[in-house]
Amino acid sequence: MAAALAAALCWTVASGLWRRLPTSLTAPQLNLLKNLLALALQLPIGLLLFQPIAAPAIGVLLLSGVLGIAAGDSLYFAALRRLGTRRTLTLEAGAPALTALAGAALLAEVPSLRQGMGIALVSGAVLLVARQKAPCGAGSLAGAAEQRLGVVVGLAALVCSSAGALLARFALGLAPVSPLQAATIRLGAAALVLLPLLPGLPRAVGAPLGGQGPRPSLRRWPLVLAATLLGTTAGIVLQQTALALLQGSLAVTLLATAPVMAVVLAPLDGDRPGLMGLVAAVLALLGVVLVAW
Repeated sequence: MAAALAAALCWTVASGLWRRLPTSLTAPQLNLLKNLLALALQLPIGLLLFQPIAAPAIGVLLLSGVLGIAAGDSLYFAALRRLGTRRTLTLEAGAPALTALAGAALLAEVPSLRQGMGIALVSGAVLLVARQKAPCGAGSLAGAAEQRLGVVVGLAALVCSSAGALLARFALGLAPVSPLQAATIRLGAAALVLLPLLPGLPRAVGAPLGGQGPRPSLRRWPLVLAATLLGTTAGIVLQQTALALLQGSLAVTLLATAPVMAVVLAPLDGDRPGLMGLVAAVLALLGVVLVAW
């Protein structure tokens, strides 16, 4: 449980850092950049601690990386730019309901009545936040059409990330895999799928945001490195630890506590949650308590 809550905190802080990053990178390009950086950090350690893994588990982890990281994170970044950190993370809190249904159907992991009530509360929090307006801070788009698109993209990211988490848990049941190895394999698969975007990456990294004047690139790299270390390296390793030790729906519910943490950090994002935002956060927290009890 501690690993899942720590992962949620890492993702909350990292999401705020990614949204504050001045860059003209598209969402898939930004995803490729953070995956390559995370691989550069994790691969040497993974090679030193290498242990043989059964081929079926590797195959499932590769598919998990394509769905959960390549597709899911790209869609997540696109939603983050349109909805802001708090709203995007609260949409992601719908993962427990989706994962619980899939886990019950595919892995015979049926949640208890109390856990089902908790999942319903978290899902209610998602519905509340979907009705809220996004913050008008830097990087947010105020148009109603963009807001609707952000919600659709955020829900698509939710489906992909839930599928990736479920596949990762299934792989951990096929063969013993360390969390670091699982995270590295998933990141490698995601980076490989996004690799065709690599030729345009150096040019885009040096470009200013939205056609503004040039910005010193040195100011951006500390944000990129900090967000990668927190969200991609530490966050995914902690996620794999939670998935290995907990039931799927329980792990994903604890990982979905990020919206509650995001309420505390919302002022830094130029966001004022308001009454409905606070109610959504409380519902999500109560849902997590019921599931984790």
